[in-house]
Amino acid sequence: MNEMLTELGYTLGKIGFMLAVILGLLPAMIWAERKGAAYMQDRIGPNRASIGGIFRMGGLVHPIADVLKLVFKEDIVPAGVNRFFYHLAPFLVMVIALTTFAVIPFGDALYLGDKVIKLQVADLNVGVLYILAMTSLSVYGIVLAGWASNNKYSFLGGIRATSQMISYELNMGLAVMSLILATGTVRMDEMVQFQGHLLFGFLPAWGVVVQPLGFILFLVALFAETNRNPFDLPEGESELVSGYHTEYSSLKFALFFMAEYANMIVGAAIVSTLFFGGWQVPWLSTDLLRAHAGPLLTGSAIGATVLSFVFTAATWRHYERFRGRLGDRRELEPLILGILFFALGLATLGYVVFQKPWTIDSAMAAHFATVAQIGSFLLKTVFFAWLFIWVRWTLPRFRYDQLMRLGWTTMLPLALLNFFVTAGVVLLVNS
Repeated sequence: MNEMLTELGYTLGKIGFMLAVILGLLPAMIWAERKGAAYMQDRIGPNRASIGGIFRMGGLVHPIADVLKLVFKEDIVPAGVNRFFYHLAPFLVMVIALTTFAVIPFGDALYLGDKVIKLQVADLNVGVLYILAMTSLSVYGIVLAGWASNNKYSFLGGIRATSQMISYELNMGLAVMSLILATGTVRMDEMVQFQGHLLFGFLPAWGVVVQPLGFILFLVALFAETNRNPFDLPEGESELVSGYHTEYSSLKFALFFMAEYANMIVGAAIVSTLFFGGWQVPWLSTDLLRAHAGPLLTGSAIGATVLSFVFTAATWRHYERFRGRLGDRRELEPLILGILFFALGLATLGYVVFQKPWTIDSAMAAHFATVAQIGSFLLKTVFFAWLFIWVRWTLPRFRYDQLMRLGWTTMLPLALLNFFVTAGVVLLVNS
C-alpha cells in the first residue's frame, strides 16, 4: 500500500511539473507574442500596465491584466446555440492540449536513493501513435464550437479546421512514419535515446539529421495543425470575424486563447523530442554528465555569475540614461531589477567560493545531470515556441486554395517520396 501511494505521489509530481511547464510558459508566450510583433513592426509594444506604479516588467504585467479582465467579463451565451456542445468545446480543446504532453519525456531519470524515477508521465509503448491520435482529436473542439455556435462564420471556421486537419495530418503521419523507420521504435523515450548516439563519431544522431525532409514536412504540418499563421484560416479575421470562437466571451474565449498557446508549447516540445534530441545534451551523454559534473557545474555557476553582473551593469546603464524622463515611480524598475541581478550574482559567486562545486559527490552529480537534461529540453522547447511567433509575424496568411495546394500537391508527394526512400535505405542497411 505504501509503495502504491509513493508511486502515485511520483506520478502526481510529474503531472505537476508538466502543468507547470505549460501553464508557466503561457503568460510568457503571450508576452513574447506581443513584444515580438512590436519588435518586428518597429513598435514599443505593451509597457503601460504596472504593479504599484513601479513594476511594469517590460510588459509582463499585461497577461495578468488580461486574466483579470476575462474573469470579470460578462459571459454571454447567444440564443439558438446547442448549449451542451457550446460549453463543452473550449474545455475539450484545452484538455486535449494538456494531455498530449503526457508521453513526452522531459529527462532521463531522477535518482532518489535507490529509487529511479523515469521523467515521463506516461511511458506508453506506442507513444508516437498517441501523439498522432491526440492531435487528430484536437480538431473536435473547434468543429463543435463552430457548429454549436449557430453562426455561419463560426461554422465555416470549423469546416476549414476539419479540411486543414485532414490535409496536413496525412503529411505529418508520413513524416513520423519515416522517423519510425529510421529509429526502429515508436516509443518516445527510445527515440530520444537513439538520438544520443553520434554519427561518424561527431554528429549527433538527431531526427533532423537522419530525416531532414521529414523535419520540414512535420514542422509545416504542425503549423497547420495548430492553426497558426500562415495557416490560421479557421479564425481568419478578415474573412470570418474570429472564426470558430466568434460567439465566445469571458472565460470560454480565454480557454480557446490559452489552448492555442498550449498547443504551441506542446508542439514545440514534440518537435524538440522527435527531431532535436529531446532532453539529450549535445555530445554529453548521461554518463559523461555525471562523470564531469564537477567541472561542468563550476563552469555553469561562473557563467551565471558573469551574466548576472553583466545584466546588473546593463540595467544600471538603462536607469542612468532614462532617469528623469518619466517623472514617476516607474523609473525605479530598472534599478530594482539591477539589485536583483546583483544579488543573484553574489549568490552564485558565494556558491562557487564556499561550496566548491568541483568536489560534489556522485549523488549530486546524478542530480546535476538530471537538471542539465531538463534544462536542455526546456531550452529547445522555448526556441521552437518562439519560432511559432517569428513565423506568424513574418509570413502573410495563405489563401485557402494555396493552403490546399501546398498540402496535397507539394507536401504529400514529398512525404511519400521521403517515406519510400527511407524504407529503401533501411532495407539496404539491414540486409
